[in-house]
Amino acid sequence: MRNRSQSFITPNLIFICCTIVVLLILFFQRTSISSSSNSVSKTNLSDSTTQQSRCPSTPQQCTKLPTSLSDALVHYVTTKITPQQTFKEISVSKRVLDKKSPCNFLVFGLGHDSLMWASLNHGGRTLFLEEDKVWIETVTTKFPSLESYHVVYDTKLKDSNKLMELEKTEDCKSVSDPRVSKCALSLKGFPADVYETQWDLIMVDAPTGFHEEAPGRMSAIYTAGLLARNRYDGGETDVFVHDVNRAVEDEFSAAFLCQGYLKEQQGRLRHFTIPSHRARSGTPFCPADVSRHRF
Repeated sequence: MRNRSQSFITPNLIFICCTIVVLLILFFQRTSISSSSNSVSKTNLSDSTTQQSRCPSTPQQCTKLPTSLSDALVHYVTTKITPQQTFKEISVSKRVLDKKSPCNFLVFGLGHDSLMWASLNHGGRTLFLEEDKVWIETVTTKFPSLESYHVVYDTKLKDSNKLMELEKTEDCKSVSDPRVSKCALSLKGFPADVYETQWDLIMVDAPTGFHEEAPGRMSAIYTAGLLARNRYDGGETDVFVHDVNRAVEDEFSAAFLCQGYLKEQQGRLRHFTIPSHRARSGTPFCPADVSRHRF
């Protein structure tokens, strides 16, 4: 996620956006404090007690900007390294997070935009899966609040055409826990927690996929789709795939996430909404089967 060209989002634009956000936060905090003061003066003792229970300690802490958000503001205002996705691409995922957060958000890849994703999901859980141990240490030393697991991929981008043929096999059309799937694309080496959490959003923006010896995102895309289909609570999972201008991201998302589940495409980002297949007995892997049609 970190080796791509920088987007057009400039430090000045980020500073302006952050300033607006801070001013809005301060405005709503003052409005909330004023409203709360008027309300307390008109309520009885029990109402006052209820109001106090919302603040576990001092009133100042109730209106204080969370450390994780203040860290993000300072970081993006001062850094010259901007997120890899464009403003329009980021906005697609942000709209979903605005509705669903705090939620469970799984991200393939730890990059310069990771602090932003965790902040947009404030109060929820955002987990990053990263292939580079050294990079994990570098990022988490600077931002210890970020949660990341090191993962190992055993695929090569040069083998993507051969792996694409697995789309035709029943093993790869069968919906099951990725740990017991017979499909060669299913990733089985994650910590148990990854498989057992019901993910509301999944972002595939890794592993490395721009040279022949790189792992490529074939397995990450397939496994993201399998995690979504296998969730046991009956909910839907929003799955995002970045860099669909490249052959692997384009073809594998079309085949294994399916055009029938496509919500929108903005630039190099595709957004799919995949339902739980456990809650829909007999649901085909891809609806109506349009998975091989071009986007």
